[in-house]
Amino acid sequence: MSNYLILLAGGTGTRMGANVPKQFLIVNNKPVIVHTIECFQKKDNIEGILIVCIKEWIDYMGKLINEYGLYKVKWIVEGGSSGHDSTRNGIFFLKEKIKEEDFIIIHDAARPIVPSKAIDNMLEVAYDKGNASLAIPCYETAIITLDKLSGIKDLDRNSFMRVQTPQAYKYSDILPLYEKAEKENKHDFVYADLVLIYYGKRVYFSKGFTNNIKITKKEDIALCEALMNFSEEELYSL
Repeated sequence: MSNYLILLAGGTGTRMGANVPKQFLIVNNKPVIVHTIECFQKKDNIEGILIVCIKEWIDYMGKLINEYGLYKVKWIVEGGSSGHDSTRNGIFFLKEKIKEEDFIIIHDAARPIVPSKAIDNMLEVAYDKGNASLAIPCYETAIITLDKLSGIKDLDRNSFMRVQTPQAYKYSDILPLYEKAEKENKHDFVYADLVLIYYGKRVYFSKGFTNNIKITKKEDIALCEALMNFSEEELYSL
């Protein structure tokens, strides 16, 4: 049994207002995606990495692999028109590459802060339950709104978890669900955990952390740079 990472780098980063996709922006002297890959490359329990990349940036990604010695990156495939389709492309590509008993880890390239213990804890839960998603309790008040301007009903925050990536799945469990979604022409799932839920499966949680930020807006860059000055123990503790 081995573990393989599917790294989603298909986003264009339109909300950043930059001419470079967010995963290729420079943070602390390196592209964001390089920081992310290095978090997994240093792990002995990660066998290989598949990058799902924007077509126009595949050549550039190849140059980064050589420049930064990203030796665990074994494959690059083209992304899809949505996050779901990009995940699907990665899962389907691995059909002839890995074994049914292997586990895949799905992660956003624009989340470059991934403590080692978070990966280990996620895999421990996944080995036991078949899947695991990093998650944290919902501490903020949650109010239902239909117009984004007002609301009249609150939600019980004790009944909610905020789910993050990385997420881990046994390959023999996740592949048939994506094949089923493909046959049913369903392409609007944000993450793989929602595919499981849609088809009646239970999603299991591992310990997430508040500072697991996804770079989406310009202000996220400064926050990310500041967080990178903290140790993994300070960012994530069990």
